[in-house]
Amino acid sequence: MAPSSPRTPLRSSDDIRYYHAHLYYGDTEGLAKAEALAGACAKRFDVRVGRFHERPVGPHPMWSCQLSFSPETFADIVPWLAMNRGDLDVFVHLGTDDDLFDHTQGVIWLGESHPLNLSVFASD
Repeated sequence: MAPSSPRTPLRSSDDIRYYHAHLYYGDTEGLAKAEALAGACAKRFDVRVGRFHERPVGPHPMWSCQLSFSPETFADIVPWLAMNRGDLDVFVHLGTDDDLFDHTQGVIWLGESHPLNLSVFASD
């Protein structure tokens, strides 16, 4: 295996400051399911529940809600979401403060994957 170049430093799990799980839904029925899932998750785990968007926001192509949690709780929360998400799709990504990397290389999909709007990360 070739060593990494100076332009692409090796990354470490120590670089992960947080995780986000975005619950994807596309209508009011899905919104109700997302609210119930987020509420159950917040009762069980130390997560911060964000706003429930009824339009695409940022790179997310669907209505969504963001759950924020620490790396230390990943092993408990993500399997729980996988088992309890019902028919909601969940986009999980790490947070290293490199948004493009976090949303393209550090991702896990629970359910179906959806193309993201990566143009929001384009530099001027």
